[in-house]
Amino acid sequence: QAQLVESGGGLVQAGGSLRLSCAASGISFSRNVMGWYRQAPGKQRELVASIMSGGTTNYADSVKGRFTISRDNAKNTVYLQMHSLKPEDTAVYYCNARLPGFSFTSWGQGTQVTVSS
Repeated sequence: QAQLVESGGGLVQAGGSLRLSCAASGISFSRNVMGWYRQAPGKQRELVASIMSGGTTNYADSVKGRFTISRDNAKNTVYLQMHSLKPEDTAVYYCNARLPGFSFTSWGQGTQVTVSS
């Protein structure tokens, strides 16, 4: 049974930093594309960053240069290092796993990130 558990969210002032973690179990972690999504109140869920099994990354334009996604396959964990946080980064951040070539995808429960001005 697949399970993704996010942690590391919290309250931070604008310009500050946070590091989110997503611990995965019940999946072939190293084979999965891992992603971070976020959803602000009244907004659609959007892709923030993704990382393929080989390490190739993709970022939303709004976070490029400020956020870094990484993965540690030995720990079955994906991270999102966030710097220079802005109030518009405030959202619930969700971890996602998708296995290329298969319909399977899974989501974590989300972790709240709040950036004060």
